[in-house]
Amino acid sequence: MELIPLFQKFIKDAKSGKRRKADGSKIKIATVDNYTYTIQLLQEFEVLKKFPLRIRPVNKLDKRQLVVERNYWRRFYKKFTSFLYQDKSCFDNYVGHVIKNIKTFFSYLNKEKIVNAGDFYRSFYATSEEIPVITLAPNQLKFLLNNDGFDKGLTPVLRNTKDIFVVGCTVALRFSDLMLIRPIDIEEVNQAHYLIAKSVKTGIHTKVRLPEYVINIFQRMIISRKLKSADAIFPPVCLAEFNKRLRELGELAGWVTEVGKKRKQAGQFREQLKGEKRSYRFCDLLTSHTMRRSAITTMLILGVPENVVRKISGHTANSKAFFRYVNYTQAYLDTEVDKVHRFFAISEL
Repeated sequence: MELIPLFQKFIKDAKSGKRRKADGSKIKIATVDNYTYTIQLLQEFEVLKKFPLRIRPVNKLDKRQLVVERNYWRRFYKKFTSFLYQDKSCFDNYVGHVIKNIKTFFSYLNKEKIVNAGDFYRSFYATSEEIPVITLAPNQLKFLLNNDGFDKGLTPVLRNTKDIFVVGCTVALRFSDLMLIRPIDIEEVNQAHYLIAKSVKTGIHTKVRLPEYVINIFQRMIISRKLKSADAIFPPVCLAEFNKRLRELGELAGWVTEVGKKRKQAGQFREQLKGEKRSYRFCDLLTSHTMRRSAITTMLILGVPENVVRKISGHTANSKAFFRYVNYTQAYLDTEVDKVHRFFAISEL
């Protein structure tokens, strides 16, 4: 049996809702899109490497044929990952993501009784890497909030970018959730303002008390754009364009210290260079992820209890993702380490 038609059925079932997650909820469109990218890679691999992709029901195979099948899938894994690394220049995280999609596909074949494909796929190793994300130090956020001269020199587009970034670095929402905030989502209780939000990704509800500077940003947007209660407060912008504007904003702010960038391929770290073979600067690495990580890190640095920060960010108590977002700035780490040094420097000891 050819593999590609079966993978197409796998995608179709996920898109229609016939195949659902373990909790019964429908598979998100973004996940279906990822499956589509995976099948495109499989099709390209099959043609370019002349490696026919097929499935053989294991219940019809004798012992010798099972050995042949096991070796076929070992060769597939080796050649396909080599194709992703060498021909497509992918990094460990993306390769691991693609392999996870393929393993999910095989699990689907077996569970849905489409075909008994065996468990050879269990030996497919999904690589991963921890990608460093730039985090704003509290003094950098204060610069954006308080430097009127910098603000006045910005174009309207970059001023909007700065406003989105400042709010994101405060409330710890994902970019997708941030862009959906409406006036109706702001609640006033005893002269205090709260943002009521529901995560698109996880469905978790959060309620965050807002500082005055965020309220001022919202009110300015509502008045200048003449918004109704159900309108999005921030002007629409795609993620790629927002990241581009954010890097321009960071460069204008003078955040140009060279920080470098390394990514992992097949377990080996490789230095990445940006245009004309120069190292990456702080501003070059700013993305929407910086907002959420900066908000979480800043709250922890300033003494907000970890369980409170998780409540605000929407992470569960045992969430591994929460600790991936935590990134203590070097200045803070230096201060804490200095406390240890001073302790041992006391003459009485």
